Parts: sequence; C-alpha cells; structure tokens
Amino acid sequence: MRILLHRADGVTEPWVRDFASVLPLAEVVLWQEGVPFAPCDYAVMWAPPAGLLKQLDGVKAIFVTGAGVDALLKFGDALPPVPIIRLGDAGMAIQMAEYVAHAVLRYFRRFDEYERQARRGVWNPLPQFDKAQFTVGVMGMGMLGRRVLDALAHFGFPLRGWSRTQKEIDGVTCFAGEDGLDEFLRGTRVLVCMLPLTPDTTNLLARANLSKLPEGAYVVNVARGAHVAEPDLLTLIRAGHIAGATLDVFRNEPLPGPHPFWEEPRITITPHMSAMTLPGESVAQIAGKIGALERGEPVADVVDRARGY
Repeated sequence: MRILLHRADGVTEPWVRDFASVLPLAEVVLWQEGVPFAPCDYAVMWAPPAGLLKQLDGVKAIFVTGAGVDALLKFGDALPPVPIIRLGDAGMAIQMAEYVAHAVLRYFRRFDEYERQARRGVWNPLPQFDKAQFTVGVMGMGMLGRRVLDALAHFGFPLRGWSRTQKEIDGVTCFAGEDGLDEFLRGTRVLVCMLPLTPDTTNLLARANLSKLPEGAYVVNVARGAHVAEPDLLTLIRAGHIAGATLDVFRNEPLPGPHPFWEEPRITITPHMSAMTLPGESVAQIAGKIGALERGEPVADVVDRARGY
C-alpha cells in the first residue's frame, strides 16, 4: 500500500513515524513539486497546492487532516471522484471546547476589561453580568459544536444553537435555517461561529446579521475567516454595538501586519490554533478507516460534496 502525504506546514516526520507504527507495511510518499512518483492508493492532506492534484489519479480515497474541507473542495471537478473523508474529532473537539469556554468566561467575568484597566494602572471592580442574560449561541452543531455546548453547559449559561437543518439537543434552544436565524441572533449575547465554510455561509456574519445581535454582544470565530465581513465587524466594534471579538481565523493568514484588527484593543487575535491536528490520534483514525475501506466496509465522516461538509 502506498500513501501520499502532504503537509502545508512541512512537518511530516511525526506523521511518517506514526504511519510506520500503525501500518508498517505501507509506504508513505511525500509529495514534492515536479518530482514524479508511482500512483498511490490513498492520499492524506488538507490544503494541497494545485500541482498535487494530478498525482491523485488512482487513489481510492482522500483523507483530510482537519474538520474543515473548504481548502480541498475549492478545486471542484479537478478532484477525482473518490470519497473525501474528514477526521472525526481526533483530539480537536476538546481543544475547541477549551478555547471557546475560555473566551466566553473571559467576557462573562469581564477579564478583557480588567486587562485594559490594568494596562492603564486602574483599580476598579466592575459589576458582574447576570448569567441568566448571558446567552451563548453556537452556529454549527456538528461534532465540534456539540462538544463546545457540552462544555459550556457545565457553567450554567443559557445555550442556543443554529444549524442548516433542525437539531434537538437537551438543554439547548435550537434554531434552523434562514427562518430561525433572526430570532437566534437577537437573543444571543456571545455568538460562537463553528460553521463549515460553504457558498451559503460565506459572509453570513456581515453587518446585516451582526447588527441583530443585542448591544454589547461578543463574537467568537473559530471556523473560517470568510464567514465574517471584517470591515463590518470592525465598524460595529468601534461603534460600541459589539463589545469585543475573539478571532482565531481570518480571510488572509497569517493576518497581515498593517491589518486594522491589530490596532483594535477589543479584538483578541490568535494564530489559527484553537484546535490543532494531533498526528498520533489522526493517523490511528485514518489507519482504521483505511482498513475498513480495504475490507469493503462503510466509514464515517465522508464529505457530502454538494453540501460542502
């Protein structure tokens, strides 16, 4: 068996080592621009360069080393007609829950304001927010979204969720589709975006929808930068309608040096690290799914190309 591996960050050694451990008879082939090689049985990648696509002829499936698949699906019909398979958690869900819970608690306990006060040398205890009015709304209730909601439930926040189709989750007020979006937004104090990026969700968080959030709301984006119209978010923060934002993803990454987000103290920036792919867990999962495919068995987390996730 031959497995084609591409890592946009160039860090391949842990992946090669782990594949050798769980699939000792497999040959892992590292893609290099302009270097031809024999066809492979499977491909493992996330955001491949266009030049790699011609090396996918003959693969039985493509494994995506992350939860999102937009960086691959953008190639459309240039991809071979084989299953595209996402990772199912592989250690990312708990990381995402940690990140979002930290952001929500930071805003609820007003640590963001205390940080700004401390930098000015100000000692001023602030009134605490009413938790019953501090509703957290999660957009996207797939595996990662549900894990985040479970984590937040522990702290007693009122919870709501929005998704493309109707979901039912105990303890969560659920909304769905375009008809449910307005009501969801108007009652959400902290908006957490965990949506897949599709044509329907691109720029979903532009001024028209962000303005529906109650005054003093917060935004947390751990999905994709293209969900948010960045100039609109900045305008609403500067106008005071949105009190702050925690952003882990951006339209252009790394975030350019002169970007106005760097200069806005009410925006917290992290470098796309809310849920890092863990090689060991990922390789074990991919190996298990390869075994199932080789035996002709169905596997989970197959991407619906029409939906984009």
